[in-house]
Amino acid sequence: MSSAPSEKLEVFDNPAPERDYVIHMEIPEFTCLCPLTGQPDFATLIVDYIADEKCLELKSIKLYTWTYREMGAFHEDVTNRILSDFVNAIHPRYMRIRARWWVRGGIYTTVIAEHRKEGWTPAPVVHLPDFETNSPMRG
Repeated sequence: MSSAPSEKLEVFDNPAPERDYVIHMEIPEFTCLCPLTGQPDFATLIVDYIADEKCLELKSIKLYTWTYREMGAFHEDVTNRILSDFVNAIHPRYMRIRARWWVRGGIYTTVIAEHRKEGWTPAPVVHLPDFETNSPMRG
């Protein structure tokens, strides 16, 4: 795999397709350009997904995000475009992208976009006690 920016997203087989489990990624160095001023915009992308048959390969995500560095895009557009590209690459059961944009003109912006596979129902959440914070063994 090269180290040049690339729109190609590499995928691999989900090692546990029988189970719903969350894959969490944080991409703290995302940049693109403001389409009006040409100035750089900076964001942290937070991606959570439940894979179906395929998973996203991390290095290809890095190379993919680099393609935006010279591209002008509004925050709302780029967040939804990335979600669409990721969904089209792996067809996950669920995916959420949260883009936390750094201050511009005194305003922080967060854009959240989600995808749910038709017919998929998440398992109920199980709440367990936090043994670490409630342990008498902690000093």
